[in-house]
Amino acid sequence: MPLGLLRRRRHKEAAARTDLMLPLPAGAGAVARTVLDPVDQPLSGADVTVTALDTHRVVARGTTDPYGFFLAVLPPGRYSVLIVAEGLEPHRETVEVAGGGSTPTGQIRLQPARQLTLPPTGGWIFDPPHTAIRFIAKHVGMAHVHGRFERFDGAIQVGPEMSGSRVQVRIDASSITTGNTTRDSHLRSADFLDVERYPYIDFVSSRFVYRGGSKWTLNGTLTMHGVSRSVALDTTYLGTVNGGYGEELRCAALATAELHREDYTLNWRSMLARGIAVVGPTVQLELDVQAMYRTPDTPTPPE
Repeated sequence: MPLGLLRRRRHKEAAARTDLMLPLPAGAGAVARTVLDPVDQPLSGADVTVTALDTHRVVARGTTDPYGFFLAVLPPGRYSVLIVAEGLEPHRETVEVAGGGSTPTGQIRLQPARQLTLPPTGGWIFDPPHTAIRFIAKHVGMAHVHGRFERFDGAIQVGPEMSGSRVQVRIDASSITTGNTTRDSHLRSADFLDVERYPYIDFVSSRFVYRGGSKWTLNGTLTMHGVSRSVALDTTYLGTVNGGYGEELRCAALATAELHREDYTLNWRSMLARGIAVVGPTVQLELDVQAMYRTPDTPTPPE
């Protein structure tokens, strides 16, 4: 049998296995996906993000293996799964994870990225119930700390040329939460964010840079703890849709950046020396944004 036919037959046999029997912890479930490219070949290196829908918290993140496979062991519940690969259409789905038993292995075929229609010119505002601002940091170099900000405002002004569009975001620093009361108190204190003196974290964009497909870089300035630094957000534009209550026109994007805490005079080493184990020197920031179209004019920016 020719080698190419043999490979295709083996691939079809593997794809036909829809239930994966794995030893899981008692009461746990899993999300298992095999990701294929547009010609039905396993796609390695696709980015997969799993978010708990009740808390908007990222509970698993990784890339597909050389066989296009991704697995996350999770507690029972409802989750959003986002799969992104360069040059291909992003895939998002909602899954119900049940505890125990076999793990259904879903097969996802990503399609070539279509030329997404850019948002209409005018003003857009963030929709907080469908937007999440999250971060991930190392806990003293070991486990990861997952957190989010619960209160924020954002506005987008889309110009005739996308490169000249503007984004403004204001975050209530005191709304930080990581699920640990003691740690959250430290993060709000003068040892870290010092929310009494610096109640807001602000981002103001300077320009959009197109990188191809649905990828953009959003350059701008982030002000935190009284210090302003230039940052670049790696942004995936997810398109526009009519939806929600009243069928509003919406656009969506996912943006990420790596921040260095010492750039904002947040001295983690001094905190460790004093026995305050909070988070490590770098923080991965993620904005999962839905914005609603409001007016052809400039929206009122956060004050």
